[in-house]
Amino acid sequence: MFVDDYNFEAYNKVGFKRITDQDTDVMKEVQMKIPKLSFQQWSDYVFSLGKVSPIPKDIQFGQIPEGVLRLGGTFVVNGDDIVYQWSDKIPGDHPDILEVISIAIDVSQQEKKSIPPL
Repeated sequence: MFVDDYNFEAYNKVGFKRITDQDTDVMKEVQMKIPKLSFQQWSDYVFSLGKVSPIPKDIQFGQIPEGVLRLGGTFVVNGDDIVYQWSDKIPGDHPDILEVISIAIDVSQQEKKSIPPL
């Protein structure tokens, strides 16, 4: 989980861009796949979208929230080390989830091996 405030300082420090700053040629490279969700899963997604969207309370009608324009990413972190980083090219772009889980499991197992027995 990664949390930032509406100044987006942490986003900036890790190099995440705004969608408006992304190179259009890079955006064309992304192959989006529509997730296979049931009707209930799509309904749950649509109804929860407003609750999880980064929309400040003082936004005026017609303004696009800064958080909506921000691209995110995925990290695997081990202590102070970033083991894996992925920066989204467009909203909805994400890494191979099984690969990320595999990396996290590998790091976790290496960590277990390095802990001396009591």
